[in-house]
Amino acid sequence: MQTNPKSTQADPASKAIPFYNDPKKRSVLFQIATLLIVGLLAFYLLSNTLTNLEKQSIATGIGFLQKEAAFEIGESAIAYSAADTYGRALVVGFLNTLIVSFVGIVISILLGTVIGVARLSSNWLVSKFAGWYIELFQDIPVLLQLFFWYAFFYNILPSPKQALNPIMGVFLSNRGLVFGIPESHPIHKYMAIALVVACIGIYFLRRWARARQERTGQLFPAFRVSLAVLVGIPLLTWALGGAPTAMNVPVLKGFNYVGGRNISPEFTALLLGLILYTAAYVAEVVRAGIQSVSKGQTEAAMAMGLKPAFVLNLVILPQALRVIIPPLTSQMLNLTKNSSLAVAIGYPDFVSVAGTTINQTGQAIEGVALMMIVYLTLSLLTSAFMNWYNKKMKLVER
Repeated sequence: MQTNPKSTQADPASKAIPFYNDPKKRSVLFQIATLLIVGLLAFYLLSNTLTNLEKQSIATGIGFLQKEAAFEIGESAIAYSAADTYGRALVVGFLNTLIVSFVGIVISILLGTVIGVARLSSNWLVSKFAGWYIELFQDIPVLLQLFFWYAFFYNILPSPKQALNPIMGVFLSNRGLVFGIPESHPIHKYMAIALVVACIGIYFLRRWARARQERTGQLFPAFRVSLAVLVGIPLLTWALGGAPTAMNVPVLKGFNYVGGRNISPEFTALLLGLILYTAAYVAEVVRAGIQSVSKGQTEAAMAMGLKPAFVLNLVILPQALRVIIPPLTSQMLNLTKNSSLAVAIGYPDFVSVAGTTINQTGQAIEGVALMMIVYLTLSLLTSAFMNWYNKKMKLVER
């Protein structure tokens, strides 16, 4: 009986492949080895740092946050004094950074959008002016712009005794912009609640108007109605609350004004520099996004009889947003990080307050780590929000 030679031979596929020849196993092994090396290196650096700090009798940890700060902060969104803790001082610096970043981002987007649209205007003067603006503010480093505006407010503007008074109750001097504000009244809290309710109502109103337009093709004056709701509901709340009209008006006493609301030159210089610098880049982002939309879309919309404003809002911008949003996110992050330059002109942002804390406590590692954590958190939150908005605004193919 003759045996089949094929039956005696082992199947090549049944042979075990050595792990060093298996790409999948090798990749897992290399990743584990890399993770171990990085972990050991981090452990060595951390233990070595802690040992050296202990030898030099330098305190570690975040216990210093509960100690008395013993330094004043010129601007604060919450109550603060030198008797408060370092932790509260850092919260004040964080809120200052948050305020200037949020206000700067909103105004930069609005200004940059206007300039970007103006850059594409058929009017020669408007287009050239927008181009000159972009070239000027893009080519000058933001730090130099901050120095310029800081020097402008302190050296060009007059002293409080000769303050400019363009509007009754408003005074502009080298000590900042001072203006009157309403006297504290319980109705103001309810007006703020009414404003939030109005914003929520506007959101649902615009959703209904958009759905109605898609269903029937009829336009709803959403902008005018939204503006009326935004102003009318808080105003109605104010009227129902007795319509208080008492004002806290600034009065010159000694060398400065007392009362009212004061916007410091440092805050104004920082905000103005960041806005003008970032808006130039936002304008280029908007211009590129608009130009990415085919001209046929504009011609088709105009052939249907749409007005230029409706062409821009209903046809061009919705398609341009998918190109605008990703680079716009980068500009928002840049503005937030550039706000750390406030320390150069004396505005008490988080970096400035943390720097003072480091100088007084000597805990540089913890202070720098807190700076990194704060800016990392702000950047991640901004990116997460913009990524969500980008997914919401992307074109849905049918």
